[in-house]
Amino acid sequence: MGLKPDNWIRRMALEQKMIEPFEEGQVRNGVISYGTSSYGYDIRVANEYKIFTNIYSAVVDPKNFDPRSMVDFVGDVCVIPPNSFALARTVEYFRIPKNVLTICLGKSTYARCGIIVNVTPFEPEWEGFVTLEISNTTPLPAKIYSNEGIAQVLFFEGDGQCDVTYAQKKGKYQGQQTIVLPKL
Repeated sequence: MGLKPDNWIRRMALEQKMIEPFEEGQVRNGVISYGTSSYGYDIRVANEYKIFTNIYSAVVDPKNFDPRSMVDFVGDVCVIPPNSFALARTVEYFRIPKNVLTICLGKSTYARCGIIVNVTPFEPEWEGFVTLEISNTTPLPAKIYSNEGIAQVLFFEGDGQCDVTYAQKKGKYQGQQTIVLPKL
């Protein structure tokens, strides 16, 4: 399994619609960068968020998630409260090939501000908008800029195809169109 360079990412995005919309270069001027990088793709956060709240004193339970623990927000800048968390989605829609696995890591600009972005791997044949988990680990409010870079996706191509893809096992997060809350 090997890490794939920018020319492979470009080819897969254009020929197989692996990433839509796709930015061929790196956009940097006045924004947190996004687009094609040396061995990956810097994804953008859309302007839709679900911010954790303690209004109803709900318990966070991954087996029985209470949506009342989240407040919906749409805007150009999302402020995540101190020591809190938000869910968001990518601007980009992904279609991962059968022989590819991705790993997504937060961008250093946000990490240096105490903002951690967590995304699970995109498995072979997974597709959809990515649900992003954004944690503010600081004791201060933190700004997230919509339609700018938030994390980098690294693409790994396998020597062969896996036995069972995400689509074949009918994964519960397949084809996400919005921010998807935890489900069992």
